[in-house]
Amino acid sequence: MGHLSANPMGPNPSGERPLGGESGSKGHRWLWIVALAVLIAVGFWYFRGSRSSTEAQGPGGGAGKGQGRQGAGAGGFVVPVVVASAQRGDLPVYFNGLGTVTAFNTVTVRSRVDGQITKINFQEGQFVHQGQDLVDIDSRPFQVQLEQAEGQLAKDQAQLRDVQVNYERFQLLYKEGVIPKQQVDTQGAQVGQFEGSIKGDQGAIDSAKLQIVYSHVTAPISGRVGLRLVDVGNIVHATDSTGLLVITQLQPIAVIFSLPQDQLPQVASRLQRGEQLVVDAYDRDDSTKIESGKLLTIDNQIDTTTGTYKLKSVFSNDRNTLFPNQFVNVHLLADVKRNLVIVPAPAIQRGPQGTYVYVVQSGSTAKIQSVTIAQSTADKVGLSAGVNPGDSVVVDGQDKLQDGSKISPNPSTAPAPNANGAQQPASQQGNTHSDAGGRRRTQAPQADSSTGKSQ
Repeated sequence: MGHLSANPMGPNPSGERPLGGESGSKGHRWLWIVALAVLIAVGFWYFRGSRSSTEAQGPGGGAGKGQGRQGAGAGGFVVPVVVASAQRGDLPVYFNGLGTVTAFNTVTVRSRVDGQITKINFQEGQFVHQGQDLVDIDSRPFQVQLEQAEGQLAKDQAQLRDVQVNYERFQLLYKEGVIPKQQVDTQGAQVGQFEGSIKGDQGAIDSAKLQIVYSHVTAPISGRVGLRLVDVGNIVHATDSTGLLVITQLQPIAVIFSLPQDQLPQVASRLQRGEQLVVDAYDRDDSTKIESGKLLTIDNQIDTTTGTYKLKSVFSNDRNTLFPNQFVNVHLLADVKRNLVIVPAPAIQRGPQGTYVYVVQSGSTAKIQSVTIAQSTADKVGLSAGVNPGDSVVVDGQDKLQDGSKISPNPSTAPAPNANGAQQPASQQGNTHSDAGGRRRTQAPQADSSTGKSQ
């Protein structure tokens, strides 16, 4: 029994733990402390490295604010930008609207007699001249009527000569007292009756001749013939509503378009002064100029449902590029702003300090310059103050700049504003932008954007 109580696995009478158990517990505690410290160090290193990488790259992986707006000036980074030169010139003011091409004259040719069509003297789509023979209708019935009228005329003329001779005889007999006055007057009345019959016969002859003329249908105006509506052998009547063919006058041709009523006073005042306003017709995409003409007149009322008024312009259409019922974009030259400094529209920026541009200074640095806008179009802006002719302004890359930033200017590939301020079609206008890698891409201008790149 004594050996059993002395078993090492049994309880210790003195109550003290063995030395080996206490040292093992302390060793495990130190291992956990060391592992926790390593994890904290690794986490701090990873968080600091990620934050530094994010600040260096910025949103989208490109150069961020630290490198662009702040780092460009402080850190010495150079920002690639696209620049263009400001020029002095005139800037046109255009009123744009949607118009419809309308034939200056449209005629539906109808038959004025009844009869059978014997010949068609035109081809569909042919250009005809006024007075040209188009359709022949059988005129033989009218020729017969003409001969009958001429025969009746000859008969009445012979009878008229007979009564005229008798009237002269009765006058002599009355002077000699052989016959009474009544018989002379009766003979004179017969002379008048036959004279009236002769006039009626002459009218019948003229009518038959006119029917023969109407049997040959001619072009009332010069223009283009459409598709024919009848064929040879058909019987036509003067009362038919469909007609024989339609002729549209294409030279000149008209375009009817609408503009907002707020623009009416400026246009009406110039018309009242006798000025001729230039009107340009562009295709449906508003990219290609088709024809130039002039404003003819203004409608006499405003459409209350749309708040617009109609205008009519006329084009010579020598090349037959305009076609009736064609939709076109109309640019009305309402005014010309003289002696302005013209810059591309993408150069204009807006901020808390107002409207400004980035001007390239010596040493390839960008400076913020406040400007005053006098007139703007879709692709050009005329300035009355702030920029001088010949100054280079930044047209792309402004989002990476601040005042005094170092830049690497590249000339713009877009055509510079010309001296006369000719307007570029809307569909050809675009703003050139550069991404972080220096590649250039084209975007359509956004209306009323935060950077104010279009007016």
